[in-house]
Amino acid sequence: MAEKHFILFYEAVDGYVEKRAPFRAAHLAYARAAEARGELVLAGAFADPVDGSALVFKASSPDVPRRFAEGDPYVREGLIRRWHVREWTTVIGALALNRIAP
Repeated sequence: MAEKHFILFYEAVDGYVEKRAPFRAAHLAYARAAEARGELVLAGAFADPVDGSALVFKASSPDVPRRFAEGDPYVREGLIRRWHVREWTTVIGALALNRIAP
């Protein structure tokens, strides 16, 4: 099965920045492990306000980012109010998987 990009969207709870502190090291280690496996391509929190985040995955199925979310310390500890995964058809850029000829 061909690899695709998927974006995992997180919607954070109120007071997220303060509440994440005890779980931040575990979350970052969890994310770095996914990066080392070649699954997580890019990740970060939204700014002004910090009310969620987006994580870009490269995988053959949306199950990869779904499993990530289910095991993420932030999700398990209730810091993420809602999350969802969307397939993303990338066509331009160095990492695009569906490049369109000029």
